[in-house]
Amino acid sequence: MLRTRGGPFAVGGVNDLGAVRAVGSAPEMEDRLFDPSALRYLGRLSAADFWRTLLGAAAPDLATVFGTHLEPQGNGAAVEVGKGAASLGCILINRAVLEVDPWDKIRITFQSGNLHVELSVTDVRFVLDDFKTPNQPVIANAIQRFRSGVPAMLCVGLARAWRKPGDDLQRHWLQVNNIHFADDPLGGSL
Repeated sequence: MLRTRGGPFAVGGVNDLGAVRAVGSAPEMEDRLFDPSALRYLGRLSAADFWRTLLGAAAPDLATVFGTHLEPQGNGAAVEVGKGAASLGCILINRAVLEVDPWDKIRITFQSGNLHVELSVTDVRFVLDDFKTPNQPVIANAIQRFRSGVPAMLCVGLARAWRKPGDDLQRHWLQVNNIHFADDPLGGSL
């Protein structure tokens, strides 16, 4: 449903979902059900308006977004099924290390409050059209921005619950869904 593929959703896009029904449960409190046939694309925010919107939604750290049930798990963090205050949020950071690991997975490492995490990045702008292969020029651009100290907004989220191999519980694992830089929040130069 991405606008680049003929759908209605785009970074900075404004959509009217029509009637919605809350269907969320902890931690996925934001989940809403809507009729896709009622969905309308209304336009796109300017870069300045989009950045202001992100700043207005930003929390000071991961713990503020997800609540006390967000717990460190190895290099990442997760929330147990049925717990947590939210599944989506934004945090402003100034420093991070972005890289592609040996398995071609995009990873970002940063400090947020008391948590030091290394998370997967699922931003579709950072992969090619197959939604898997890292988009090296986009990643190099983002790495340079981080090195230059450009403030970045991380849109973070908890994945649907799954049990990691070797774990005894299903958990909602923390990931970075989008990266937006203050100097180009819509990602036109990414």
